Amino acid sequence: MDLRIKSFEEYKAKYKASVDNPDAFWDEIAKTFTWKKPYEKVCDYNFIKADIKWFVNGKLNITENVLDRHLEKRGDKIALLWEPNNPTEKHQEITYRKLYERVCEFSNALKAQGIKKGDRVVLYMPMVPELAIACLACARIGAIHSVVFAGFSAVAMADRINDSQAKMVITADGLNRGPKQIPLKEVVDEALKSCTTIETVIVFNCLNRNITMQAGRDLWWHNTIEGMPKVCPAEEMDSEDMLFILYTSGSTGKPKGVVHTHGGYMVYTTYTFQNVFQYEENDVYWCTADIGWITGHSYIVYGPLSSGATSVMFEGVPSFPDAGRFWQICEKHKVNQFYTAPTAIRALMACGNEHVTSANLDSLKLIGSVGEPINEEAWQWYYKEVGKEKIPVIDTWWQTENGGIMISGLGGYSPMKPTFAGYPLPGIQPCLMGQDGKEITEANQEGHLCIKYPWPSIIRTTYGDHERCILTYFTAYKNHYFTGDGAKRDENGMYRIIGRVDDVINVSGHRFGTAEIEDAINSSELVVESAVVGYPHAIKGQGIYAFVVCDKLPENNSEAEGKIIASVTKQIGKIANPEKIQFVSDLPKTRSGKIMRRILRKIAEGEVKNIGDTSTLLNPDVVEDIVKGALH
Repeated sequence: MDLRIKSFEEYKAKYKASVDNPDAFWDEIAKTFTWKKPYEKVCDYNFIKADIKWFVNGKLNITENVLDRHLEKRGDKIALLWEPNNPTEKHQEITYRKLYERVCEFSNALKAQGIKKGDRVVLYMPMVPELAIACLACARIGAIHSVVFAGFSAVAMADRINDSQAKMVITADGLNRGPKQIPLKEVVDEALKSCTTIETVIVFNCLNRNITMQAGRDLWWHNTIEGMPKVCPAEEMDSEDMLFILYTSGSTGKPKGVVHTHGGYMVYTTYTFQNVFQYEENDVYWCTADIGWITGHSYIVYGPLSSGATSVMFEGVPSFPDAGRFWQICEKHKVNQFYTAPTAIRALMACGNEHVTSANLDSLKLIGSVGEPINEEAWQWYYKEVGKEKIPVIDTWWQTENGGIMISGLGGYSPMKPTFAGYPLPGIQPCLMGQDGKEITEANQEGHLCIKYPWPSIIRTTYGDHERCILTYFTAYKNHYFTGDGAKRDENGMYRIIGRVDDVINVSGHRFGTAEIEDAINSSELVVESAVVGYPHAIKGQGIYAFVVCDKLPENNSEAEGKIIASVTKQIGKIANPEKIQFVSDLPKTRSGKIMRRILRKIAEGEVKNIGDTSTLLNPDVVEDIVKGALH
């Protein structure tokens, strides 16, 4: 099943066809999958009510497309290639046949513990093969999985368990993260003190730690699978049955449970995986994300495996045992497609080029970024040092709510332009809307990024609160899906993502996207990373406050500030110069690497007593340090 578009001319023709007749376009693609019962209608939607259905009344199970259909021709092909945290330990190669058997075995174990179709199961696990196996086992029996990143606090985990009314938690005794070992079971135990719905906790023995097991509730993974058959019939699911819930942060502070479903999510992740990465049969593909985030769901597990790909799964971090680990893994496994976050790229860039140049990266055919707009300096370094100016950089834009990549460079055949994500995938109909509610059709004008027509993996609801889904995504612009991002489109139709709409700073009537200013600041040779926010200014309405990370904290702040301001002046103009520049050791980030500008905005505004919960951050301690050094 090769769904790839192989030239820019073919892309333009396919894109036109997808807009002219979306149903016919997606019908042709969907028919290449295994269905238990054919669907009766391709798409039925009402944006006003956020009522969206794809492949209506079709019956399937996503795992039959991820596993079963590959067994005859690809049974002995490596499906998951697992690389451990410690490079001295042996990696694992799990074939499609072995993965099928292990998924079926654990599916039967779940059923033996009373898990049935529709039950919610929370996964709080390390990046080990068992995490992917647990996701697929839930899907196979019709249970709804909800992966919580293994780094969230007990409070955050309890919130997600209680919101989803989960029946089971699957976890491990602990996990490896670089030089550290992180206790997981203790976090689960703490979380469950405030949860009433959990009946069973299954614990995978990852570290051989001495942990407390509660009688009648806690079971070891290896005991649950003992004697279980390695065949398990796939539960028949409706195309619109829930596949998983993934919680994402919301402006209210209460996490939103984004719901994705079996049919549309399967079709879209598979199609986008093959086209964006131009995956070929014998390639080795690596997405460095954690399965706790949507990128890991879509582009480690479901998209690649549905395509019959070899997908690398990495337990560790890019800096352990040194900053060359990513590139050593690429060399070791002869990786062809490499997909990571701008945060990781900038961090590795700051560690010097010798870690890259010491590795043989000749196998790479494509390198990609995900999570936020990649600034030009990081893009150029990635292209020149990692790609050797020979291979394409794919800057992908999408969101948890989207399910899959929406705007991107396309497999290396479409034009590249640093800081521009690129073109919409076939089937995606983006537009830019003005504050007046009218569409912006002129080039190089900034507007709110909206989508005119649904795509198969669009969010279906926010779990347990459909009204919130309507208000968040479908109310701002009638009959449009509102992404919450600002963007602009150049004269060739390429899109640049400016950042969240609330990350726009209005200085003396001039609107600046935070990404644009950060790009200018980051171009200074002193700077590793930065984040800018607006704060109230008596004259200008808003001033610009910059939080800046350097290789090392400057000895002379004034001199460093001068160089940074010179960079901004050069790239944008004096009107965009930051009023305040605070040098910090790090920026507050989510576990997925996104900078929490909401917290920085409160610090800049002096609302330090109203910052909110920071326990779910990757680095909560840094907030206190930033508050102490705040410029007021």
